[in-house]
Amino acid sequence: MKVLMFYHSLLSDWNHGNAHFLRGIASELICRKDEVKIFEPSDSWSMKNLLKQQKNGQEVINDFYNFYPLLDSIKYNKDELDLDNILDQADLVIVHEWNDPDLIKRIGNHRKLNTGYKLLFHDTHHRSVTDLNSISKLDLSGYDGVLAYGSVIRDIYLSKGWTQRAWTWHEAADIRVFHPIKDKVKEGDLVWIGNWGDEERTKELYEFLINPVIELKIKTRIYGVRYPDNTLKEIEGLGIEYGSYLPNFRVPLAFAHFKLTLHIPRKPYVKSLPGIPTIRPFEALACGIPLICSPWEDTENLFRPGMDLLIASDGNKMKMMIRDVLNDNELAEFLSRHGLETILNHHTCAHRVDQLMRICKDLGVHENKDLIRE
Repeated sequence: MKVLMFYHSLLSDWNHGNAHFLRGIASELICRKDEVKIFEPSDSWSMKNLLKQQKNGQEVINDFYNFYPLLDSIKYNKDELDLDNILDQADLVIVHEWNDPDLIKRIGNHRKLNTGYKLLFHDTHHRSVTDLNSISKLDLSGYDGVLAYGSVIRDIYLSKGWTQRAWTWHEAADIRVFHPIKDKVKEGDLVWIGNWGDEERTKELYEFLINPVIELKIKTRIYGVRYPDNTLKEIEGLGIEYGSYLPNFRVPLAFAHFKLTLHIPRKPYVKSLPGIPTIRPFEALACGIPLICSPWEDTENLFRPGMDLLIASDGNKMKMMIRDVLNDNELAEFLSRHGLETILNHHTCAHRVDQLMRICKDLGVHENKDLIRE
């Protein structure tokens, strides 16, 4: 099967978590002998910031190919795209929501005039709730359906009439890269990996991360980007180490050097989009590190609270759970073992590609049935 994918960036994951899942899905498809081409704009915001904000930006890009030797992308200028030539012989085309609206429309219009392939729109963000106006203006009339990374987003697309067909397609762990790394010397107690963002969880970061680790006096390291200077000065003054930007393919090694990690969802996922954990918990559990989450509602039963991970109802409870996991080796091992088990049984990129193949079959896309695992 020939698969074409239009995404913001494959090579850069600087403040761009969608690159994580894209890499895993593309790798899985290629290993199943599908032909995959990934298109990204030559001037993507993530890539520009990686090279501008990080002194080692080019080194990170070079290192990408060591972790993903099967992957590469085709850079384009959207005004020079020859869609007739690019889309010729395609079986499946997937267009991510973080693309230029004009390009999204152009590809849809091409599909209206060409029946040789199926066209899917992939939404992995909270804009359908927080920026309804921009999403509602997208012209998806030429698309065969929408891949939504949560049922609540799928239902929005259907109820608003933005599409006639939509499927829940959760993100998942790429276990080729995300897996336990044993026997590493611990450099600290707790590691948190996440970007500061747009004030979407500032209060939560203090309640569930900064305050508990200060009160417990545990050695903590934070990785991520877009932290305000005053915040960095404050947390470093409190004794919390700031590790700056961490390429996602280096996250498993970072997890291996710490005893525990946290997941603190942004407000839209807590208040308006229950059932969407984002990709971080999948990757953490795949690496076998114990995980504690601030409150979020797992309406789709992706995990087993109390077995795969712990959920703290407030900052006080978070402090107690952190202390318990750090001081109880049996509890830590229990969470590590069961969390990894759930990922391997239900939430790998191979599972998501199996689902994608079933969607393709429903749509009538020509594909090899042997590629779907029973």
